[in-house]
Amino acid sequence: MTKEDIKILLVDDEKQFVDTLAERLAMRGFAARVAYDGPEALRAVEHATDVIVLDLRMPGMDGFEVLRNVKKSNPQVQVIILTGHGGDAEEQTAYRMGAYNFLRKPMDIDELLSSIRMAYRDKLENAMVAVSLAEGGDFDSARDVLNEKDILQDHEK
Repeated sequence: MTKEDIKILLVDDEKQFVDTLAERLAMRGFAARVAYDGPEALRAVEHATDVIVLDLRMPGMDGFEVLRNVKKSNPQVQVIILTGHGGDAEEQTAYRMGAYNFLRKPMDIDELLSSIRMAYRDKLENAMVAVSLAEGGDFDSARDVLNEKDILQDHEK
């Protein structure tokens, strides 16, 4: 799995913040698309998306509504909440609605990258479980192949 394989969508109404975040991810080898509001995010997620980094407080359609719509139409997409306004109640609500992780601004870029990588890996494993169950296969063998692929790619770097 290379960094560039992860299709990331950043959603935040603070344009300068989200554009800067996209640049910081690009400097680390990750390409990210951006959306500045909920409706734009829902249009963007119609295209291949693995992980969404989503703000909660946005005018019009807030992050919870975006999360609800994404999980309804694309449940396999992992959503990481990144907000400066969320407390414990918002965090619990986000997890109940299917968020993968809940991070608070200001965040450490390495913490965000780690969360993105784990979310993507879990998305792949969830897909392998579904295929294994559908085909009556062995999930452990599929996971071993994924682990070997990661080890080989880490070794090549």
